[in-house]
Amino acid sequence: MYRVFTPLAAIAALALVTSTVNAQDKLKIGVIATLSGPPAVLGQQLRNGFQLAVKDLGGKLGGREVEIIVQDDELKPDIAVTKVKALLERDKVDFVVGPVFSNVLQAIFKPVTDAGIVLISPNAGTSNFAGKECNANFFVTSYQNDQAFGVAGKYAQDAGLKKVFLIAPNYQAGRDALAGFKSFFKGEIADEVFVPLGQLDYSAELSKIATAKPDAIYVFLPGGMGINFVKQFRQAGLADKLVFLSAFTVDESTLPAQQDAALGFFAGANWAPNLDTPQNKKFVAGYEKEFNAVPATYAFQAYDAALLIDGALKLTKGSTADKKALQAALQKANFTSLRGGFKFNTNHYPIQDFYLVKVAKRADGKFQTEIAKKVFSNDADIHAKDCPMK
Repeated sequence: MYRVFTPLAAIAALALVTSTVNAQDKLKIGVIATLSGPPAVLGQQLRNGFQLAVKDLGGKLGGREVEIIVQDDELKPDIAVTKVKALLERDKVDFVVGPVFSNVLQAIFKPVTDAGIVLISPNAGTSNFAGKECNANFFVTSYQNDQAFGVAGKYAQDAGLKKVFLIAPNYQAGRDALAGFKSFFKGEIADEVFVPLGQLDYSAELSKIATAKPDAIYVFLPGGMGINFVKQFRQAGLADKLVFLSAFTVDESTLPAQQDAALGFFAGANWAPNLDTPQNKKFVAGYEKEFNAVPATYAFQAYDAALLIDGALKLTKGSTADKKALQAALQKANFTSLRGGFKFNTNHYPIQDFYLVKVAKRADGKFQTEIAKKVFSNDADIHAKDCPMK
């Protein structure tokens, strides 16, 4: 007996076969991070956090098996662009997750978003992409740079500190760092020093600090830069004379190398390993077991990036084909963040709490930052008003 298909029946059968094939297709995610040189500790945390989330979710996001393709941007914007284009054109990725540094974000932003692919940053969050240059294909699971940097400025102002010395690398995040601090601190700026990205010797800057005799210093020197600065700062005998305020200079990526040199130093952050939420306790324990290290913000924000993708794809039934539907699903932030409260503003940057954290030594001898006080609640960045997305 022969079965005759009408044209409509044939189309329906073909659609069923196609949907079955698509359901079995692996979801391809390109992760781009700095994995070489002194800043590699940051990129490793980002990569590890994302991979751990996928593992904890059974190797699937939104019900689809996941293939993660990791690329090292080498902290070189031109190399980052080449590798991102390979992810887009050769590997046909569905998402790009990364990078660590904002100069790399500036370089890869247009190639990814112009290709119609969603770019999720689990760290770099420059002010320009939060405002007029916001994009429907760009989402951030970290912060807008000014927010984390403003924590120390608010604390310095409230604590009555009169004179502060500022130091940061000469690139977009460094400029955002000092702008964020100054937006809240209204006292005297002893000096404002920008150093080359990657600088490791701070003898000249430490001499300037000693001569200026400020009440405090505010430092944004991530990765290997921060490791060296903290050690040299302590060796110079300045740690007992000044309040040390920072962002991303003393954190879980740098503390294994800084150790006692960083004890008691303060930083601004949207999270700490001792944040008391059930999901965060589980994450920290899992990360330490998997990688024998205390997770940093880079890891937790990347973990959240995977949860974001998983939650969005549950709403789209695993599909990434309808880009507007995918963007809308991501905007809903259909997941429970490790940090607790979280939602996206209209510019796709989070609205969240921020804390002053302090370096401590745990009973097991490991170092971590711990929450000293909440500084901002449900904080929305000031640039969202300039974003044309509403």
